[in-house]
Amino acid sequence: MGIRTGAQVLEGLRDGRQLYMDGTLVKDVTKDPRLAGGARTMAQLFDMQNQPELRDEMTYESPKTGERVGMSFLQARTREDLARKRGMYRRWHDHTLGMFGRAPDFVNVMLSSFAAGADAFGPYAKNMTAYYEKARDEDRIATHSLTNPQVDRTHNVAAQAKDLAAKAVRETDAGIIIRGARMLATLGAYSDDLLVMPAPSYPLPNTEEAKAFAIGFTIPVATKGVKLVNRPASIAPGVASSHDFPLSARFDESDCMIVFDDVLVPWENVLMYRDIEIFNSIYRRVHAMGAMGHQFAVKDLCKAQFMMSLAFSLVRTTKVDEFLHIQGMLAELINSVQVLRSCILTGEQEAELSPVGVMAPAMGPIGAVRYLFPEMFRRSCEIIQIIGAGGLAMVPSFAEVNGPLAEDVKTYYQAAAADSTTRIRLFRLAVDASMSTFSGRQQLYERYFAGDPVRGAGNLYQGFDKEPYVARIKALLERFEREEAAGL
Repeated sequence: MGIRTGAQVLEGLRDGRQLYMDGTLVKDVTKDPRLAGGARTMAQLFDMQNQPELRDEMTYESPKTGERVGMSFLQARTREDLARKRGMYRRWHDHTLGMFGRAPDFVNVMLSSFAAGADAFGPYAKNMTAYYEKARDEDRIATHSLTNPQVDRTHNVAAQAKDLAAKAVRETDAGIIIRGARMLATLGAYSDDLLVMPAPSYPLPNTEEAKAFAIGFTIPVATKGVKLVNRPASIAPGVASSHDFPLSARFDESDCMIVFDDVLVPWENVLMYRDIEIFNSIYRRVHAMGAMGHQFAVKDLCKAQFMMSLAFSLVRTTKVDEFLHIQGMLAELINSVQVLRSCILTGEQEAELSPVGVMAPAMGPIGAVRYLFPEMFRRSCEIIQIIGAGGLAMVPSFAEVNGPLAEDVKTYYQAAAADSTTRIRLFRLAVDASMSTFSGRQQLYERYFAGDPVRGAGNLYQGFDKEPYVARIKALLERFEREEAAGL
């Protein structure tokens, strides 16, 4: 089959899935006004793969079928492969301004890493390889759900009094039965499949009670007994103009709670089951973090470049870029872009073959992006708010351009370097990027999407080889002592 078109993707989403939003069942995610914009964006991404001029940049030949498949599925074997994948990531995330963070390439990279180290899945290794090949060769979209509902964070999931998290309640000849809930399935409304895997930040204790929660599997989103509860849309219904919230209308990627109502997962779809050691160590075993980090670092760079470009455009309308303190804030955005770019390129240049035979970007520079970017993005939103100031608070709906007060709007919403129409469209974009519900969700997403930042920082410190640096200071102090003794 190979790569799909946008039309094929949209048709695949009309599968009778049980997705609820605002208290009602969504009959068709591709037509519902709260979700249709994201569905159109998804279709655009897949149509890009089919553009003849982008064929070699966006796709490669499947080693199994010979058909063209998405480049994000490629298991990189060389540094040149990493550069090819970076080019593909950039195409998609430049198109979405880095705001469609869970575009399909993210899980595709995860799957390619899992399949490269499939032996780590023990008795379910063949299932992992088979699903990766299916997803690649059929160009399927997968969302993932890694974390359990927030119930009582003082206890691990197996020790919580309220038994709400998804777990295997029994097994049959056909497969395992799953009951309970998982969060947070971003892109759930637009995915073909659901991948349930561990969350690296939340290991399970090695107890008999915990084994029921040590599960990993994949199933179609439309599987019987699977219910998705989608958060409200970022854009409110009845907005006067599509220009008022241009990002919300296109890139609101949906986030879902997944409820499993005694769902049968066939044995061939099971990826891990009742094995605490595999559950707690799978990402380390398959050396997945470098490849996954490479993808999201490129997404972050695209996002940072968009915010920088938006800031440049804003300052020119009212000539505030002539003030030195504004130039200082713009320099912050420039430096953020340069740091991200440098980390990505360094990660590629220092990449090494992992034990499973995949070229893994260096985790030092790639990991730095993970920790730096949430604050970089929050700061970019703050800078745009400062630049726009009261102009963001009073910018009207774009509908006013053609409303009863059109002449007044034309006169009084001008700026030194922009007519009223251009200024209103630009400032509406800035509002959506920096201070809307959509922007707030983006800031929260960046803070937590790579896991608990506190645990992540702790793991970084604990795993970092500190001894050479401590030894350096010890040697320095000894050198000073010798020099003092010698009267130097």
